[in-house]
Amino acid sequence: MSEKTSAPSRGWGSGAATTTLVLVRHGVTKHTAAKAFSGGLGGDNPPLIQEGREQVLLTAEWLKPLAASVSTVVSSPVLRAVETGEIVAGALGARLVEDPGFAEIEFGKWEGLTFAEVGQRFPDEMKTWMGATEVAPPGGESFDAAQVRVLDGLARVLEKHAGETVVITSHVSPIKLIVAHALGTPISGVFSMELSPASVTVVSFFSDGRASMRLFNGLPVSRDPFASGAF
Repeated sequence: MSEKTSAPSRGWGSGAATTTLVLVRHGVTKHTAAKAFSGGLGGDNPPLIQEGREQVLLTAEWLKPLAASVSTVVSSPVLRAVETGEIVAGALGARLVEDPGFAEIEFGKWEGLTFAEVGQRFPDEMKTWMGATEVAPPGGESFDAAQVRVLDGLARVLEKHAGETVVITSHVSPIKLIVAHALGTPISGVFSMELSPASVTVVSFFSDGRASMRLFNGLPVSRDPFASGAF
């Protein structure tokens, strides 16, 4: 594959070089279909089901106009994100690399359980978790801890790919944390966002320190945004 190059884009007419991140959530797995908690490498790490692969194929086709400007797809090391990254990278003719910073939050004892099941088995813990980003599920990871990891990954991408457009295949929580960071909102804002499987969110970071969200939860016109659950 020949190396792709493109001149850095400019943001807001200020002359600031722009690094644009195209954040793709993975397609559905057995846990997504059941609306169950599904974490990172500490869980059972399910693959995409056929519906999920079909969702990602539609998204990858939608992203094909980016092929001339995207040379790298960065993936979470979690299987469903890697499989999503492989499909997208194949469609764009880009190389695929993994970065642990973009793995999903670990849900510990809640892994594989639905919201209703967690509410029944861990009512106090769930209530506390929903109101405090520093609190982790039993045996899991808090949003505060995940933010540090995700922002470390973000810093690596922004340094290595300054002025480029990069696709990142990841999960609900890391994408929400990147959006909250870009908008300068509290981490608790993640509880007010919802992302569909195989959706696309676009955030640009400027060399002068500013950021801009350009798209949130975008889907090809053939996709129903309410067809699948939030996990």
